[in-house]
Amino acid sequence: MKRLLTLLALVLAATALLPGAPASAHPLGNFSVNTYAALTVHPGRLDARVAADIAELPTLQDPPATCADAVRAFAVTMSGEPVAWTVTASSLTRTPGAGGLATSRLTCALTARAGYGPVTVANRYRDDRIGWRELVATAGPGAALDGSLLPVASVSDELRHYPADLLTSPLDVRTASFTTRPGAGSAAVSARPAGPGGTLFGGPLAGAERHLEDLAGGRNLTPWVGVLAVVLALLLGAGHAALPGHGKTVMAAYLAGRRGRRRDAVAVGATVTLTHTGGVLALGLLITTVAGIAGETILGYLGLTSGVVVITVGAVALAGALRKRGADTHHHPHSHSHSHSHSHSHGPGRWGIVGMGVAGGLVPSPSALIVLLGAAALGRTVFGVLLVLAYGLGMAATLTAAGLLLITIRDRLGGRLPRLRRLRTAAPALTSALIVIVGTGLAGRAVLDLL
Repeated sequence: MKRLLTLLALVLAATALLPGAPASAHPLGNFSVNTYAALTVHPGRLDARVAADIAELPTLQDPPATCADAVRAFAVTMSGEPVAWTVTASSLTRTPGAGGLATSRLTCALTARAGYGPVTVANRYRDDRIGWRELVATAGPGAALDGSLLPVASVSDELRHYPADLLTSPLDVRTASFTTRPGAGSAAVSARPAGPGGTLFGGPLAGAERHLEDLAGGRNLTPWVGVLAVVLALLLGAGHAALPGHGKTVMAAYLAGRRGRRRDAVAVGATVTLTHTGGVLALGLLITTVAGIAGETILGYLGLTSGVVVITVGAVALAGALRKRGADTHHHPHSHSHSHSHSHSHGPGRWGIVGMGVAGGLVPSPSALIVLLGAAALGRTVFGVLLVLAYGLGMAATLTAAGLLLITIRDRLGGRLPRLRRLRTAAPALTSALIVIVGTGLAGRAVLDLL
């Protein structure tokens, strides 16, 4: 243990001394496409400025963004008639992002002839993707707005600086309606000043994740940097599995409650490694070969599948535990000895072990995916696969350790305290019920994310 802690300290110190790269993870996530549109009403015309801030994975996966696509998705009507936009200026820029990948930014300036009257606005550009959706409306000299609920200025500096306090609940304004008329100014709602940019990747692992992405996507890969990246991937995988919501407690409780053996805990860990590594490789292949597929939607369905697997394993285990308790109750009044009833105390079934391992590794880590795609983009696919495998091994180590720890506690204390012995007979049913509840929560959360 002392050697492990020393190694951890050395790796963290080494990463802290590495020069910081200018690239960082996108604040709205590597899957996001974030949109902004601002309307300005003038006498006789409408002007618009449309922007899209596109994160690493859609930039890698999709064809380059164009103003023609943005205009088709930006539907504005005046008095019930569609506004015919003319593009007066456009730009598409790329900026270094996480893992050696790039983000992109599309900006389009539009104008159209228009009178006064009721206006409806709908910006549907890439609304299949998660992200920030912002609309702005204002009036120039000689014009005014009535009934507008839109701000007169961007709270995100046109998608350049996202307010940190809004990142956990991004703006999602895609439609609006108001009326234009001659006047002296806009009656729209005042905007909040844009705060400093923030990140959704906060927490103790955020800096280490960025360092791993920078190592994998760095131009100069020396043997020392490669070894450091592999060790860091192992530690990140272990830390990722140690965070709440990754099923380690449920898996450990399942193994202990079902009287699992130490080799069962190791089997769960091995299954987690294989499933997570295979999932990252499969999703990476889909993203790079199938245009238009939304990676976050796939993650949502994988999360739902993981929850259903957990529910199924828990339900089967609960049914078996209740049947066994009923059989024991039925046989105890007769002359059968206790050794007979305990002789059927087998560990968890093979499919239950595999199911829990699959559930634990089924949802690929976005960080591992970025590392793989960034390495592949630089021609280091084998190195990227090695890092993903190390990440999965780190996850498996944490989950296996949690299972072994609880099994050890169960074995050492279960036979010493009478109350624990009585609790041990009820543990299979209790832990199975807990697994069903947790699986239901995982599936419910995935459904909400997909809606």
